[in-house]
Amino acid sequence: MKSLKIAFITPEAVPYAKTGGLADISGVLPGLLSKSGHSVKLFLPMYRQVVKEYRNLKYVAKNLKIPIADKIYGADIFILKDKSTGLEIYFIGNKEFFDRPELYRDNKTGKDYKDNLNRFLFFSEAVLMAFKKLDWAPDIVHANDWQTALVPSLLKTKYKEDTFFGKTALIFTIHNLAYQGQFPGKQFKIIGLDPGYFAPKAYFEFWGRVNLMKAAICLADIVTTVSPTYAKEIQKSNEYGMGLEGVLKNRSKDLYGILNGVDYETWSPAGDKLITVQYTAKNLSGKRKNKQALLKLAGLPYKGKRPLIGMISRLDSQKGFDILKEIMKKVLKLDLQFILLGTGDKEYHDYFTKLAKQFSECFKPFLEYDNKLAHQIEAGADMFLMPSRYEPCGLNQMYSLKYGTVPIVRKTGGLADTIIDFDENALTGTGFVFKEYSSAQLFKTIKRACQVYEKKRIWNKLVRQGMSIDFSWESSARKYLELYRKALNKL
Repeated sequence: MKSLKIAFITPEAVPYAKTGGLADISGVLPGLLSKSGHSVKLFLPMYRQVVKEYRNLKYVAKNLKIPIADKIYGADIFILKDKSTGLEIYFIGNKEFFDRPELYRDNKTGKDYKDNLNRFLFFSEAVLMAFKKLDWAPDIVHANDWQTALVPSLLKTKYKEDTFFGKTALIFTIHNLAYQGQFPGKQFKIIGLDPGYFAPKAYFEFWGRVNLMKAAICLADIVTTVSPTYAKEIQKSNEYGMGLEGVLKNRSKDLYGILNGVDYETWSPAGDKLITVQYTAKNLSGKRKNKQALLKLAGLPYKGKRPLIGMISRLDSQKGFDILKEIMKKVLKLDLQFILLGTGDKEYHDYFTKLAKQFSECFKPFLEYDNKLAHQIEAGADMFLMPSRYEPCGLNQMYSLKYGTVPIVRKTGGLADTIIDFDENALTGTGFVFKEYSSAQLFKTIKRACQVYEKKRIWNKLVRQGMSIDFSWESSARKYLELYRKALNKL
């Protein structure tokens, strides 16, 4: 099978920069593709934290001239090579655009940076210039989310006659349709394209606004998203399609859902160095010790018969916090304990801070992001809560299965694709699933999980069934390669 030249373009990737699950995917998939014999180059911005953590990067090019809105900006390109996979990582540097405390938004105001269109247009143009500087014409350009949506869009418009890219196929992956890269219509001129591309119902136009994701969906050869169910949901209704359901339905023949995988080198209790005691499905005593350590860390009493619910999430209504808030006091009056880790909307910060004072014996919120604590919660909790309104894929429910932490989820997106509702009579399933998005159904499902928890023999069987499930990245990587070849056949 012919080796491919693959450019994977992303606004974030672990361990370099992260705000969400896209970074986890970008930190694993390109390396796997490289290890399987393909020539893969990963491109991302050179943010402040990259400069701080990686001081010995090598220059590939200095001060490449990138025109943006009647001004010339300089792009520096740096390289880092991952010796374990052979992956080449390229960073696009410009202090004015990327030397900032956060990736996309000003945390002081809680609003997106006003020049985000300029920033990611610059990044996209610099990546395309880097291809030529390297004299490396990719077979596949794989762009991810709105921040890189301009790459396939520019290649199909501004650069459509450029023979350098004549044999390049374009893949665009939607990780979360809620974030589309929308800007005021008057900013379209910044992109430098013919005004016809912003005519009513044209690629970039969306109710008078610029929509970068819409353009990429229209123009990419193949569009993917991160679970099969989510790929179907986003074509059916405004609730999931966020106004782009018609555009997506028009691309249905070229729209695929590929489930994200799990990096088990990082997320497995058998080898996790961040947890108190490593353990396997054969001996669950280590899980009990992790629970004891977690409760001690949280300042909560250890009571062996009480189930401990863990939750690691952005505090946002999309993640189900609106319906959880309606019943949270009722939940905490059950004979259980609850540990929450995450940051997000001020409304929920204030609510959970106040609630912790009222229920100090059974509830502890950590309103921060802490990677080590995330691992400790996965290992120490008995149940993991994900009541999302919608969930493109989700990773924590898959992590939870491997750690023997039984998921409680809503049947949507990737949650529907990965968690099977437990049938106590047949003793089949891997978690507890509810369908209707309501606080009543959520509360009912939490109570059902607690009732099964009391039956230790049945509970341990459920735990071990979950721990046996394999969501490793290898299968997903093979599916991406199949799609890459389909895209090339369309040229």
